[in-house]
Amino acid sequence: MSDLFAGVRWIWMNGKLVEFEKATVHVMSHALHYGSGVFEGIRCYNTRRGPAVFRLTEHMRRLELSAKIYRMDLPMPAPGMAEAVLETIRANGFESCYIRPLVYRGFGTMGVNPLRSPVESVIAVWSWGKYLGDSDEGVDVCVSSWRRPPSDALPAVAKATGNYLNSSLIKMEAITNGYVEGIALDTNGNVSEGSGENLFLVRDGLLVTPPLASSLLHGITRSTVMTLARDAGIEVREEAISRGQLYTCDELFLTGTAAEITPVRSVDRQPVGSGCPGTITSIILREFNRVINGETEDRHGWLTPVGGLAGSGVDSGAAEDRMSA
Repeated sequence: MSDLFAGVRWIWMNGKLVEFEKATVHVMSHALHYGSGVFEGIRCYNTRRGPAVFRLTEHMRRLELSAKIYRMDLPMPAPGMAEAVLETIRANGFESCYIRPLVYRGFGTMGVNPLRSPVESVIAVWSWGKYLGDSDEGVDVCVSSWRRPPSDALPAVAKATGNYLNSSLIKMEAITNGYVEGIALDTNGNVSEGSGENLFLVRDGLLVTPPLASSLLHGITRSTVMTLARDAGIEVREEAISRGQLYTCDELFLTGTAAEITPVRSVDRQPVGSGCPGTITSIILREFNRVINGETEDRHGWLTPVGGLAGSGVDSGAAEDRMSA
């Protein structure tokens, strides 16, 4: 087993907890052949008030809407899925972790039509550091040659597994050319997002992010940043961003559940601003860290307490009985 999953004992699968090694799918599952699945990425933080999941309600709502677009019903209403997330964290005894709910088409029939394949669901948790690294100086990115598909071809508002084939092309191109991440343009040539992150730039004290019409995911960390900025008196605009603005902006950073808030140091080898995180980036990063660490009042209700941890004492029979009840 990969070191990434060290300490993971239980996976929530179709309504019950099963041992990690037994959480398997059939090789003829529809999702494996056609990418017919939707998912979420969520984080649990060990705050000063105990373990808490960040914006769990919003993530479950987005999962529900993604599934709706692809004509899949969640195994239970979103609040029930949220409780299953908490139970999975407790069963594994994690105080902080990354959380991956996945709803997909399982083993049924072959062919592009997914409607006769059953809807399966899993929730996995594991320890995962900051996705793009912890560099205080920021990361180096490039503009990708791969474009984001238009939303009338693949709806960007759905966090669908198949969409991430495009992300893989962007990421592989960036990595093989010596960058940490790639930034994609939309079909109109405007800035869209990274392979797995939304994007913000700062110009003359104004915080700007591309609109949803630029074929990007409606990111929950993106929404968080916009709220934190406005709370701090920083003006935020959603407007089209040209490629050239990436080279002329004062500050630039990426946002996402996995990446959290990651400053960008350079684009295509050209330094962003002074080449280090600027004032507004630092303010947003500080306020974000204060929220996820429980250092400030949770005035927006973003943290859902995990509650008592079951730890390593869970036995499979008790776990399965509890989750299927």
